[in-house]
Amino acid sequence: MSNHTIIFTGAIFGVLAIILGAFGAHALKKVLSAEKLASFETGVRYQMYNSLFLLLLGFNSTPDFGHIRWAFYLVTAGTVLFSFSIYLLSLAEPLKQRFKFLGPVTPIGGLLMILGWGSLLIAML
Repeated sequence: MSNHTIIFTGAIFGVLAIILGAFGAHALKKVLSAEKLASFETGVRYQMYNSLFLLLLGFNSTPDFGHIRWAFYLVTAGTVLFSFSIYLLSLAEPLKQRFKFLGPVTPIGGLLMILGWGSLLIAML
């Protein structure tokens, strides 16, 4: 893994967060309830936070260091599980799908993000 990979992943998350945020603000405003739209926006917000985390990590660290590598893997996996499960759960009704199996996935993603940020903290100590 290289800094390029970390930066690329952060940039992809950032681009997708902006696209999904705009989609939520414009297209989904008329389709989702206020509660579901707020959940969707939470997914976007955390995805953007972690996009910035990865960009800072990629520009300011050495991924050869184990805790930095773990921070990247954990935050990346956590963001995918957390944010994308929220997107699907928020869109279940308009898509006429049942994504109830994703209910436990969201907190697992949150836990992975916490562990990723903790790994960075350990690396800095």
